[in-house]
Amino acid sequence: MRAGVLRLQGALGMFFAPQNGWRHYLKSQYADQTFKGLYHWNAFDALMLIPYFAVMIVLALYGMHRYTLCYQYFKYKKNYNPNPPGHFDELPMVTVQLPIFNEQFVIDRLIEAVCAMEYPREKLEIQVLDDSTDETQQVAQGIVERYKALGYPIEYIHRTNRYGFKAGALDAGLKIAKGEFVAIFDADFMPPPEWLMKVIHHFAEPGIGMVQTRWGHLNRNYSMLTQIEAILLDGHFVMEHGARVRKGEFFNFNGTAGMWRCKAIEDGDGWQHDTLTEDTDLSYRSQIAGWKFKYLPDVECPSELPIEMTAFKTQQARWAKGLIQTSIKILPKIFKSNVPRSTKIESVYHLTANLSYPLMVIMSALLIPAMICRFYQGWFQMLLIDFPLFTASSFSIAVFYLMSERELFPNTWKKTFYYLPFLMALGIGLTITNTVAVMEALFGIKSAFVRTPKYRVAKKGEKSQAAKYRKRLKLAPWIELLMGCYFAGAIWYTFTNKNYFTAPFLILFVIGYWYTGLMSLLQGRFEQWRSGVNPEESSPKPFPVGV
Repeated sequence: MRAGVLRLQGALGMFFAPQNGWRHYLKSQYADQTFKGLYHWNAFDALMLIPYFAVMIVLALYGMHRYTLCYQYFKYKKNYNPNPPGHFDELPMVTVQLPIFNEQFVIDRLIEAVCAMEYPREKLEIQVLDDSTDETQQVAQGIVERYKALGYPIEYIHRTNRYGFKAGALDAGLKIAKGEFVAIFDADFMPPPEWLMKVIHHFAEPGIGMVQTRWGHLNRNYSMLTQIEAILLDGHFVMEHGARVRKGEFFNFNGTAGMWRCKAIEDGDGWQHDTLTEDTDLSYRSQIAGWKFKYLPDVECPSELPIEMTAFKTQQARWAKGLIQTSIKILPKIFKSNVPRSTKIESVYHLTANLSYPLMVIMSALLIPAMICRFYQGWFQMLLIDFPLFTASSFSIAVFYLMSERELFPNTWKKTFYYLPFLMALGIGLTITNTVAVMEALFGIKSAFVRTPKYRVAKKGEKSQAAKYRKRLKLAPWIELLMGCYFAGAIWYTFTNKNYFTAPFLILFVIGYWYTGLMSLLQGRFEQWRSGVNPEESSPKPFPVGV
């Protein structure tokens, strides 16, 4: 007992040692007034710090908006009613569109799920809209013929020119569709049997133009990457959609797992392909025309998440570029319309949110110079300015996604704390490819609609069947690795100057850039080593950066 007390006294003595302990460190670093008044701003400091803080303030504004969405979600919770206000006396004709492009490994799963949906066959039409250029044509056509022979109302429609990409395929199918309503599912989705019946009666309300349902995740637990992807999408479908719908603001169709009234598409001037997010583009045009949208978070439609980093980057960059393209196209129309001011403000936040990626790149470049400039300014000034900005911009991310998971998984949401650092790091790692995508949109550089590869992998240990669809980024991963080294240098600088409090924040940058860079370079390599298959044979062309 006495020995334990002596050890404790020794430890406390070291901790409170006048020269070498923790108390001395805090006093010497943050309370020493010896050089107070000797530091003065100069032109170089202003050149570094003014744009740095300007970027931080803008990022903080977007962060405050996340807090606002969380507040609105709970404030207007009473506005959500999962039940339709009425029911059709006679079910209307519904067309189900399945746009596909080179999806041979998942098309059978999709068609099987759609044909199993509960709806009178005489009131149903299924269109397989195939723009494929590979064996998917034969696979899809064979499946369609088999189900058609069994009496299902399904048709195979193949285009050879791929004009307008997905939007063009949907528009071509709509011209010959028989339904008054059209449901859309991408190839990686598996709508449950009751999906149509849960959705259709919401259109008994005449002013409803579109109903969106929540995405589920078939392979959520496949890997760390899919876990983070699922949390990111949950935030969008719970907090973003939920807050906007409950407050009565505009929100968007997500391209799949939703149903449209054909008249709402027509009044919104139809499918257009001048942006990469044709779904959001049409959503805003239709709502400006006066149609109301509904969101059903209780109706889940399972889907497959990308299991490889480059596939995930492909998806995120396309969405980032498409939303900025849509903002350039749509925001002037919104400003000229007679929609409420709050709707105009919310539309700006929604459609321009991806501008945060180039702002993050600017902040990353200025971070080390800003640290050097501010080293002699004192801790109080740094705390007074940096802490509120950090709380607004970064801490809001944690609150946003924790609240989303708490709503979906009230019994297990606390495990989200484990994923939060990796989620923030991954968001940082995406800044390079997404910045290129955003800049392409701002400068009007057009690019093809690039599909997200579907691998048909749902459980840990399952082997991908779709290695032939694997794509590679040639330049971006190396830039990400260099950025990681840059921030590793920043960490070294903080330790040499005993500024330990900023190190955890900088570690997120190192992990984020190195993780995205290495995973992009190494994707498929482990499979190659196990199987002896050369991945370059399945991905002969480099994937365009930023598309």
